[in-house]
Amino acid sequence: MNSWPLLHGDVKKSLYFPFPSRALSLIMRRVHVLQNGVTFMLHLFAGLDYTTGLLLVLALLFVLFYEAINGFHDTANAVATVIYTRAMRAQLAVVMAGVFNFFGVLLGGLSVAYAIVHMLPTDLLLNVGSAHGLAMVFSMLLAAIIWNLGTWYLGLPASSSHTLIGAIIGIGLTNALMTGSSVVDALNIPKVINIFASLILSPIVGLIIAGGLIFLLRRYWSNTKKRSRIHMTPADREKIDGKKKPPFWTRIALIVSAIGVSYSHGANDGQKGIGLIMLVLIGVAPAGFVVNMNASGYDITRTRDAVNHLQQYYQQHDQALTHIIAMAPPAVPTPEEIPSGPQEFHCDSARALVAVQRAQGLLTNLQSYDQLSVDQRSQMRRLLLCISDTADKAAKLPETSPDDRRFLNKLKSDLLSSIEYAPIWIIVAVALALGTGTMIGWRRVATTIGEKIGKKGMTYAQGMSAQVTAALSIGVASYTGMPVSTTHILSSSVAGTMLVDGGGLQSRTIKNIAMAWIFTLPVCIVLSGSLYWIALKLI
Repeated sequence: MNSWPLLHGDVKKSLYFPFPSRALSLIMRRVHVLQNGVTFMLHLFAGLDYTTGLLLVLALLFVLFYEAINGFHDTANAVATVIYTRAMRAQLAVVMAGVFNFFGVLLGGLSVAYAIVHMLPTDLLLNVGSAHGLAMVFSMLLAAIIWNLGTWYLGLPASSSHTLIGAIIGIGLTNALMTGSSVVDALNIPKVINIFASLILSPIVGLIIAGGLIFLLRRYWSNTKKRSRIHMTPADREKIDGKKKPPFWTRIALIVSAIGVSYSHGANDGQKGIGLIMLVLIGVAPAGFVVNMNASGYDITRTRDAVNHLQQYYQQHDQALTHIIAMAPPAVPTPEEIPSGPQEFHCDSARALVAVQRAQGLLTNLQSYDQLSVDQRSQMRRLLLCISDTADKAAKLPETSPDDRRFLNKLKSDLLSSIEYAPIWIIVAVALALGTGTMIGWRRVATTIGEKIGKKGMTYAQGMSAQVTAALSIGVASYTGMPVSTTHILSSSVAGTMLVDGGGLQSRTIKNIAMAWIFTLPVCIVLSGSLYWIALKLI
């Protein structure tokens, strides 16, 4: 690495005079890109043996394959309605969905990504080693891929979110059983409850809102011949008006809402892939990824200030810390000092002030995480996660005022800014995988949604109502950090419009979708848990 600045300078000196400035600029940019690439490779494989490095690359490919299969499943959510209402040709609709899925991943943020990561308990995430990390990741991904491929082949709109969450729960439960720890503590229970609530309620919300929209359109937008066209099926319009396309503004609304579903899907489901890759890299290659090695001095200063302000808050509100400790007494005797090495680490609110002091010691005069050893970086992540966890508990205490709650949430955001991150290459890779998968495997599930849910053909109003509901619901969920099922929201929205519009539902399809919904979680829990148990036995 030390040779790179010299090389950079040599290139600049030797090429400055004989080449025009544009050529020099191009060469310098390419050298910079190459330097970043070498830096990335060194971070990725630092401290890993050859076999572990190969398995790490394979694990990353598995994550991208999972995202591509996610695209197989969920393309139908964006393209089924515009295809079956003839608003767009199938090929164009699929390309549109892929493109806006890509942009949704790029611009969607990271709140859902780390909601998925933090379903596993903090202690498990912090203490996992390379071998166990690989076993955990491969078991989780294999279980998710097997179930997703199976339901896609059968044309069932099953939830990729349910699949992934079931696989994560299976890992957590199996780890608890094999280590003899409490099954209750095997998962981040509050996070799991929130995610379960969102997954269960989102289809119900989709059913009700889409049904309500179609009811309003029937009641207030059907009193003239021109308005009533929105309630035609494509076959009706061709028969009555002799036209194959929807009315102009209806077509625009269908296309725009399809774009909204595609973008929202990328922003929500794409983040799950980002979270999985970060889980892989943090667990298997901590040297370069346990903290954000590209964090600026300003980012580190934000973190240091947040730690200092939190210490001041606890000194001024010592009863809050006492209350938190009383609610969750430490499972192990509280030591005088939190261990500073890579040994087993337990996140314990009773040691919150000690954690603050150790973090202050590591952050003092720190300008770059390169100044810390690999063990110190891991310790920094552990400390910041525990400090953040205690701050979150303090914010949720009933006696905490609204102003203090906002203050603590702001401190929590600053604390996590350099550990809840994702490099741009990960975001781009997941975006490409999801977008590519979207363009490949759309036909099977799209046929189910477009033809097999309702007894009659889909009207323009039904397609538009379902898509608007899905786009808004998924968009709100992405903004709030809730991983919801795109598949179930849109399927239930289509079903809601069919019920309200009097078309009726095909019972066989509804039963198959319901069975996939019911069995996805338990099957994935058992499958990932079994694979993880086998993998740990073989290590």
